[in-house]
Amino acid sequence: MTQRIDEDSVVWLTQEGYDQLKSELEHLKGPARAEITQRISDARDEGDLKENGGYHAAKDEQGKIEARIRQLEDMLRRARVGETPKAGGKVEPGMKVSIKFAGADDVETFLLGSRELLALDASVDIDVYSPQSPLGSAILGKKKGDKASYAAPNGKDVTVEIVAAEPFTG
Repeated sequence: MTQRIDEDSVVWLTQEGYDQLKSELEHLKGPARAEITQRISDARDEGDLKENGGYHAAKDEQGKIEARIRQLEDMLRRARVGETPKAGGKVEPGMKVSIKFAGADDVETFLLGSRELLALDASVDIDVYSPQSPLGSAILGKKKGDKASYAAPNGKDVTVEIVAAEPFTG
């Protein structure tokens, strides 16, 4: 059975990002899962489970590991792998985009892509917008100087101007 993946649910990843998530999944499904199973077994052998803090902590950790496994499997199933664009100028996934909202002088800069790319490197501090978000889909394909409008969640139309679009380098 194949499952159709809706374009709105696609997760855009570089090959490096995809490989890192795949590696994390393999670690969680193998060594991490085996270790937590052993810790649960060892704690169970200590006796009374009602007041066994080690057992309950290990079970909580097991739940977190299993949830992350499900999250990674879903993400990798929906992943579209592409390279970070080599040249700037055009807004596309993998670009660091700078915009100005109409009537404002402040410039906002963000990554157009997947938050998972940043989860791999905690030292990077930049907001992330999905290409499928209202803003992301409005600016996709635009170039420096272009304007785009989209409907904000409050229903109002918002206009932005593209100030810059450069490849994201982390």
